[in-house]
Amino acid sequence: MAIAFTFPGQGSQAVGMGKDLAENFAEARAVFEEVDEALGQKLSDIMWNGPEETLTLTANAQPALMAVSVAVMRVLEARGLKLAEKVSYVAGHSLGEYSALCAAGTFSLADTARLLRIRGNAMQAAVPVGQGAMAAIIGLEHGDVEAICAEAASGGVCQIANDNGGGQLVISGAKAPVEKAAALASEKGAKRAIMLPVSAPFHSALMAPAAEAMREALASVQKNNPVVPVVANVRAAPVSDAEEITALLVEQVTGQVRWRETVEWFAANNVTTVYEIGSGKVLTGLARRIDKTVNGVAVNSPADIEAALQTLLG
Repeated sequence: MAIAFTFPGQGSQAVGMGKDLAENFAEARAVFEEVDEALGQKLSDIMWNGPEETLTLTANAQPALMAVSVAVMRVLEARGLKLAEKVSYVAGHSLGEYSALCAAGTFSLADTARLLRIRGNAMQAAVPVGQGAMAAIIGLEHGDVEAICAEAASGGVCQIANDNGGGQLVISGAKAPVEKAAALASEKGAKRAIMLPVSAPFHSALMAPAAEAMREALASVQKNNPVVPVVANVRAAPVSDAEEITALLVEQVTGQVRWRETVEWFAANNVTTVYEIGSGKVLTGLARRIDKTVNGVAVNSPADIEAALQTLLG
């Protein structure tokens, strides 16, 4: 009977996130202040007051989501939770992997904020706006979508970016091949094939310049082995070596977020409860869809924190 902590990715941001934490807990306030200082920007002001389109910018959303996740962690820890004693694994969806690694002590909070700012800017800059695209394919199997991507990719890059489970896959790449793949998916029986309103083709080979930027940025920061293993996005298996984790984070920029397999790995390795630490409930919903034996619990409000502490500390 093991517990895992998971950390949400882009799309879970919302104006006002983390404000109730800052108002109720000094530890949370300290996190937001440290992130603001590390970035030389009042990111907390954008998080709490918007506007939404500024918060949604990749370079803001990534460190902002991490800040909320780490704020929740610091409050839990201040009230007696010891991650290494109570939690067997951590994992995060895309940028959430950085939140997980910060929580597990691999990176400092300030370094994590700066890394995510670099990552957000580099991902945005890797492909000119309008040249890349992403689409969600609902209701087809992984192998079917892989074959569709291969068929559509004759005109350029098209690949699976996220395997979110429950029959939900996201594809990414150059605009024309992704549009072709979405049309093919509909022809081949997908329940839905929806072009996504994103600013860049994340987790595709077109992100290679961003991967190089992250290789350089990660080389310059202090790293520690995590206090609990991280189940890495591109491997869907636990890793505990800081240098190996760093290499996988570089790979993750162009590689597939294997979230379905991550939750399946949890289920196969006696994880019965997965806590989603931070903004929103996306991962909690996905966990339930992927494996009914895994109980998902979202922790992002003061009330959620109190409830989680009662369960975790008994």
